[in-house]
Amino acid sequence: MVRISPLEGITYNQDKVNISEVIAPPYDVIPPAEQDNLYNISDYNVVRLILGKEQPGDNESDNKYSRAAGYFSDWLNKEILVKSDKPCIYYYIQNYTTSSGNSISRKGFIARNYIESYEEGNVLPHEHTMGGPKQDRLNLMKACGANFSQIFMAYSDPQKAVDKAIKLPDSPIIDVMDDQGIQNIVYAIEDPDVINKVAELMKDKKALIADGHHRYETSIVYRDYRREQNPDYDPEDAFNWVMAFYTNLDDENLKVYPTHRIVTRETDSNALLENLKKYFDVVQYNFDPGTREDVKAKFISDIENFSEKNIAFGACFKDEEKYYIFKLREKQDVNQLLDKKDVPEVMRKLDLTILHKIILSDFMGFTEEDQLKQNGVKYLKKEKEAFESIENKQAEVVFIMATPSIQLIKEVSSEGYKMPQKSTYFYPKLTSGLVINPLG
Repeated sequence: MVRISPLEGITYNQDKVNISEVIAPPYDVIPPAEQDNLYNISDYNVVRLILGKEQPGDNESDNKYSRAAGYFSDWLNKEILVKSDKPCIYYYIQNYTTSSGNSISRKGFIARNYIESYEEGNVLPHEHTMGGPKQDRLNLMKACGANFSQIFMAYSDPQKAVDKAIKLPDSPIIDVMDDQGIQNIVYAIEDPDVINKVAELMKDKKALIADGHHRYETSIVYRDYRREQNPDYDPEDAFNWVMAFYTNLDDENLKVYPTHRIVTRETDSNALLENLKKYFDVVQYNFDPGTREDVKAKFISDIENFSEKNIAFGACFKDEEKYYIFKLREKQDVNQLLDKKDVPEVMRKLDLTILHKIILSDFMGFTEEDQLKQNGVKYLKKEKEAFESIENKQAEVVFIMATPSIQLIKEVSSEGYKMPQKSTYFYPKLTSGLVINPLG
């Protein structure tokens, strides 16, 4: 059972700020140059809360966290930020156009999620996480007492009952285009009948964490910290909840993209190719500088088509004017290798399981620790950057992965397993600065 509840959300006062100047990408995708730019755009940009600058002389009492707390308090006092009059859920729509020209409208709602451990089986992690900045986020939560961004949750609702229960107000409270060309629209829903109906419909569902595993795990630590401070706490106290965005796994507008594998460690490409041929059928795509882009488009399209029926992935090697697609042939032999590694049956349906457990581990000699810490193997979300790494000779081998199956993600999670690290990329990211959740 997933417990959700409305929140008395804090939003920017658009009578005092231009909303386009105060939003920002999530903290973990803001490079230093972009951080500087966001600082310069507005004195009230949310970056000052979510990713403050470090300064010489920072210490335990005076640092980026204490400065964030100071900004937060000051902006509330000046009514730059204002709290909603009534508890709300917020309906959030992101409109964007894909690289192929398709118009997508991803939608969902923002509410509070009652914090539970993974073991309780209602909130499910969908992939293994790599080392992350949990202490950093915990320090920020302790200083400010707020969630500045949402955990990205997904639930299964084939009949779209939750969406049908939503009744939107006449106009949104936010309608802003971000610098990625994504339109962000937010409606505040105060109607208690609608809120109660949505909460009731969510009770029989499980919430899959699509993005924000580290922040969710940090919210558990923060909850426990606050409970220790308040032994007589009420289970309904605000710190027992975390702000989340919920979207329907069964909605055709929810798009999930692959994360590609980039090998930078010196590799014997001929030996690797021979090992792969023992288990995979190989399709080869030759190109020259004049035909490369057309061949690449065919190569990418074929990876998607082949992977619908069988485990398949692409690869390109440094200093070669050819692409390869590997289609699994010797399933029985591969299963015998996976038997020795105690890989569960459902995990054997994943292309990344084969890639990590057999190709990277057995054929290329990467340890589990290497793969976790990205020692010689890296993970890139953008397909363009993956190809550029091999074209610019910054990589030895690049593995191009197919789009992950949402249904398979659901199957893996429902059986209590996790996808390999960096398996999926849910695009677009959730914009920061739209709604803030106070933790009391």
